[in-house]
Amino acid sequence: MQQRKKFSITDRIRSFRFAFTGLADLILNEHNFRIHLFVFILVLAAGFLFGISPAEWIAVIVVSALVMISEAINTSLEQLADLISPGQNEKVKKAKDMAAAAVLISALASVIAGLIIFLPYICRMIRGS
Repeated sequence: MQQRKKFSITDRIRSFRFAFTGLADLILNEHNFRIHLFVFILVLAAGFLFGISPAEWIAVIVVSALVMISEAINTSLEQLADLISPGQNEKVKKAKDMAAAAVLISALASVIAGLIIFLPYICRMIRGS
């Protein structure tokens, strides 16, 4: 049986460093992640512009995080799949396609949430009230 390691602040800090390294890698090297991040920044700007409610902020942050988390998991799965099976493999392709579908589903859900939140504000702005 494996012995438990004692709690270590140094180990916790190191784990944060690994996480930030992964985040930097996503931002610097993954085009789709940068697109999601750019859209998130636009949505944040729209949220400030329209003065959305705290509940709407929570929804925006949760669905946006879901998209970026899905993209990160999809990217990591693709990286591992390409390492394990660099050639053509139907099962690997299927797994990669399903992971991409998870990103699509989360992105569609975020678009729907965004429309529900922002359309009333946009309509009021257009009507001038």
